[in-house]
Amino acid sequence: MAEQQTIEELQVEAQELVLPAFDSTVAWEIGGYIRKRAAAESMPIAFEVSRIGQQVFFHAMPGAMPDNAHWIRRKRAVVERFYSSSLLMKLLADRQGRPLLERYILSADDYVASGGSVPLVVAGSGCVGTVTVSGLTQYEDHRLAAEAIRYAIAGMAKQRVAGG
Repeated sequence: MAEQQTIEELQVEAQELVLPAFDSTVAWEIGGYIRKRAAAESMPIAFEVSRIGQQVFFHAMPGAMPDNAHWIRRKRAVVERFYSSSLLMKLLADRQGRPLLERYILSADDYVASGGSVPLVVAGSGCVGTVTVSGLTQYEDHRLAAEAIRYAIAGMAKQRVAGG
C-alpha cells in the first residue's frame, strides 16, 4: 500500500508544483507520462489533463471503467472550486470533523471528497487547470498526478538550461 501523505506534506508539495508555463504541449507531456507509467505497471486507470473549462487530454487504460470518468469530473470540480488538490481538501475537512461535501454544502452528483486531482499552477498566474487520475487508491491517484506534474516541471527546466 502506498504511504499516505499528511496535510503538511501536501501543503509543501503544492508550493513545489508550480509550472513556468502551461499549454497543450505541456498537457500532452503530462498525459503521455501518465500513460507510459500506467502501461508499464498495468494500472486500470482513466486520467485527464484539463484547462479550467476545457479537457485537453483524456485516456482510459485497459481495465478502466466508465465510472472512472465520473470520478474524474467530480474530483476536478473540487480543484476548480478551491484551487487545492482534492486530497488536501478532503484531509482538511476530515481534520475539522466535517465531511467536505457537508461542510461546503456540495452536491455528491458534482463533487467528491477523494484524492486524485491536482491543480496545474503557473507561476504568476495561479491555477489554470488540473491533472486528475481515477482507478487506484485516492493516495496513489494523487501521487501519480503530482509525479506527472513534477516530470513536466523537470523537462521544462532542462529546456531552459539547454537554451531551448
